[in-house]
Amino acid sequence: MSSVDKQLENLKAEITNELPRDISVSDVKYEGPELVVYTRDPKRFAKNGDLIRKLASKLRKRITVRPDPDVLSDPREAEPKILNVIPEEAGVTDLDFHADTGEVVIEAEKPGMVIGRHGSTLREITQQVGWTPEVVRTPPIESSTVSNVRNFLKQEREDRRRILERTGRQIHREQLSDDEWVRITTLGCCREVGRASFIVSTPETRILVDCGDKPGSCLLYTSL
Repeated sequence: MSSVDKQLENLKAEITNELPRDISVSDVKYEGPELVVYTRDPKRFAKNGDLIRKLASKLRKRITVRPDPDVLSDPREAEPKILNVIPEEAGVTDLDFHADTGEVVIEAEKPGMVIGRHGSTLREITQQVGWTPEVVRTPPIESSTVSNVRNFLKQEREDRRRILERTGRQIHREQLSDDEWVRITTLGCCREVGRASFIVSTPETRILVDCGDKPGSCLLYTSL
């Protein structure tokens, strides 16, 4: 068992001990910098808005709670219940259900009204249907660019999740080197307007920050 798997097992046990007995934890995973907790009792979780805050404070991690896919309600039954919770003035234009993560993406003209005061409407949605709501704004002007980007994100959602899981495990793995240094290599933006591109290097990683393009340049950065 890897060190990351041991971390996740210990975190699952610690979270289970902190939660009331009527709330179960079916799985715990890293997704990027976040710790994702899957539960078979999302409605009970949503009733106590302080649970996630207390867990995040104790574990010192960003926590996202998602329902276990086995307990999700049918989207056809969930949709009218969600629309009944959200004020009509919010102007909901689309609902998109993702069973792999237990999330429902709600597109609305006024996202703030979907969220509610301190997230009260979001919690009410989870209490009613069990799905975890994610809110995006409806474009004020019809845009093929926005539509294409969102459709692409929908199609590649599973790949994005796998990449985030892999990245999360890399972030939380054990340290491989005793050396401590950071080097920043500038590939663009310095003494230029725009075209920002930097490489942040450490003994263990190389991260490309931004990826500005320089049209017409014939210079190749073979180090990439």
